[in-house]
Amino acid sequence: MSDSASDAVNGDATRTPQGSSGSAKASNRTKKKPNIFTRTGRFVRQVIAELKKVVTPTRKQYGRYVVTVIVFVIVVMAMVLVLDWIFKMGADVIFG
Repeated sequence: MSDSASDAVNGDATRTPQGSSGSAKASNRTKKKPNIFTRTGRFVRQVIAELKKVVTPTRKQYGRYVVTVIVFVIVVMAMVLVLDWIFKMGADVIFG
């Protein structure tokens, strides 16, 4: 992972370009992280904000989702059954 990508993941968006002076970089290192209670409070507020965006499906949508999952599981089971049968036939031919 590149330095800029890892900085973006870690939340360090204030990184200075490599050609600039290192004084800004040094000041970012001395900046203290908020304490654990502040970070936990922020996390809980963000979780609550995201949960407010969740939309519960209607009964009709829920029924459609259930049917879709059941059909998908049946299709995958059929594919596994066919592949298992093909491999069994191949093993019988090879190993007698």
